[in-house]
Amino acid sequence: MTKRIALFAFNGDPMCFVHVLLNALDMAERGYDIKVVIEGSATKTVNQLNAPDAQFHQLYVQVKEGGLIDCVCRACAAKMGALQGMESQGLPLCGELKGHPSMARYIDEGYDVITF
Repeated sequence: MTKRIALFAFNGDPMCFVHVLLNALDMAERGYDIKVVIEGSATKTVNQLNAPDAQFHQLYVQVKEGGLIDCVCRACAAKMGALQGMESQGLPLCGELKGHPSMARYIDEGYDVITF
């Protein structure tokens, strides 16, 4: 059975967020079913990493182009002023839990949830 992991990224500090990206890629390369969920201040960081001159841009692009980003919190992106950037990148938005992604949904689907 394939391991199913949902990585919830809340922390927007680039040095913390990069660990979400690294672990997502590592787990995907090992054959895990990975879902990255972007919440909190991390929504703003994603817009910053989308800039070609950003320090971790290539790492972010690998995760995005690899289809590992399952959803971005609609409420947090709006609050952080990042919603338009998420939409322009074509990232999926979630908000089934009063505007936020539901961890219970991932657990119900058999994912282990890890928060950063």
